[in-house]
Formats: sequence, C-alpha cells, structure tokens
Amino acid sequence: MNQKYNIPDFAEYLNIENLKDEDILMVLYDDKSKVPLKSEPIKIDFYLLALKLDFDDSVIYGQTDFDKTDSFLYFDAPNNKIEWDLEKPMTGYNILISSNFFDKYAKRYSFMHYNNHEALFVRDEEKEILLDLFEKAYSEYNNAEFSKEIVTSYANLILTYIEKFYKRQFDTRSLLYNKVVADFQKNLDAYFNDATQIKKLPTVSYFANKSNLSSNYFGDLIKHFTGKSAQNYIQDYILRIAKTKLKQSTLSISEIAYSLGFDYPTYFTRLFKKEVGVTPTTFRKQ
Repeated sequence: MNQKYNIPDFAEYLNIENLKDEDILMVLYDDKSKVPLKSEPIKIDFYLLALKLDFDDSVIYGQTDFDKTDSFLYFDAPNNKIEWDLEKPMTGYNILISSNFFDKYAKRYSFMHYNNHEALFVRDEEKEILLDLFEKAYSEYNNAEFSKEIVTSYANLILTYIEKFYKRQFDTRSLLYNKVVADFQKNLDAYFNDATQIKKLPTVSYFANKSNLSSNYFGDLIKHFTGKSAQNYIQDYILRIAKTKLKQSTLSISEIAYSLGFDYPTYFTRLFKKEVGVTPTTFRKQ
C-alpha cells in the first residue's frame, strides 16, 4: 500500500471518532477501544509517542532478561512503517503530532529513529514520571480550547526523560552491550582482514546490521560505552591501519587508499591530514 497516513487518516483507521485537530491527536486506550488488534504495515506521516502498560508477552519488542517490567515506551517518526498483531486490546497512551509542530524537537534526538524492537523498557519509578506527563498532556488535550503548544511542550519534556532513561537502559544491559562493542571490534577486524571484502569504506549501518540494531541505536550504544561515535571509531581504526601500511609497506599512497576502501586517494589524504596533522607522505618520511 503506497498511502501515507496523516493524523486524520490514522484516526479513521483506528476507529477514533470526533477528531479534535489535524496536527495533534491523543488517545487513551482501554478495553472499550475499537482499535483493531491487527494491522498490516502502514506508512505514517507524523510522530508517535506511545506509553504501553500491561506488557503483552506475546509481542516481542526487544525485552531481555535485563528488563523486568510490564511497561515500555516506543515511538515512530514520519515515513516509518508500523504494524501490530496483539492478543488483547492496547492499553496506555499515544501522542500523535504532525512534523510541522514537532520537527524542531524530535530532530534533536537520535532515538527518534530507533526501531520498535529497541523500545525503552521503563522501571516503576520511570513509569510514574512518564505516566504523569502523558496524563497531564491528555488532560490539556481534553479541554474544550486546548493548547497545541502545551501538549507539544509535554511531548518534548517526555523526550528529555526518554534520553535520560535510555542511558540507564544501556547501563542495566551492560553485560549484553559490552558484547556488542566487542563484536563491533571483531567485525572491523574481519572486514579489513578479508581482501575480497574491501570494495568501499564500511558504514555504521553495515556494523549495526551485523548486530541486528538500527544505526542510531547502535551509534548511541557505541558512544555510551567507548566515548566515541561509531563513525569516529571506524575512522580511527582505518587510520591505524593506514599508519601501519605507511611505515611497514612500500605501497603508494593511492594503493593504500584503495586498499582501505577509499574511492579517491585525495579524500584519504585530506582525512589523514585532518586527523593526524600531516599528510600521508610526510608521515611516512618521519
């Protein structure tokens, strides 16, 4: 299906009546909801923040043994595809906001481009904080003359707490994620040790896919545990290999550049000088 659902379209799809505004929709799900339990993938044209209560064990969103909770929060951004297949009606809150109102807030946070299977599992005290914010936003939304700005401000405040709670989730999953970091190093080694593999510079998404994580989540995870962005980590690794080849081989600068996956030797030279402080030729002569 090529249709992209805006908020009015999605409200109709969920059997929600009496839409108050085309830019903002808040939904409180309970056992009276007429929301379908199953949906094929559909593309959305808005931001979605959802606090789900009473976790449904039949739905896998990435919960691990490190996550002992019955509540989680997930979100989506414009142009994402969403689908669901539930055993029982949804519970909790949804905030849907058009990009016109929320772009300037959402674009500050990389987690807005995580996948649903990387949801935030919240502890009881975290759930209380988020639930309070969703309830206050919902209360404002139900006013006869509700303020879009106030609801949007609550949504933005929710994002700031999400960022804080994700850092906690990284720490509580440290045993699991230390392995992701170790595997990243192994995959880097494997990539550059396989002469048939190096046709281009590796991307963050390449290694994220190896770990079955979205690029943004993988990048935040690597930054959290190493202090470097995934891109900088890859870059530093490449430069270490380049230095070794410059000192221990007779390969030309162009041959070294191509062997590392650079399309153009001039790009390799610019990067090397920017990060090391001298050109590859000068480094070789030192």
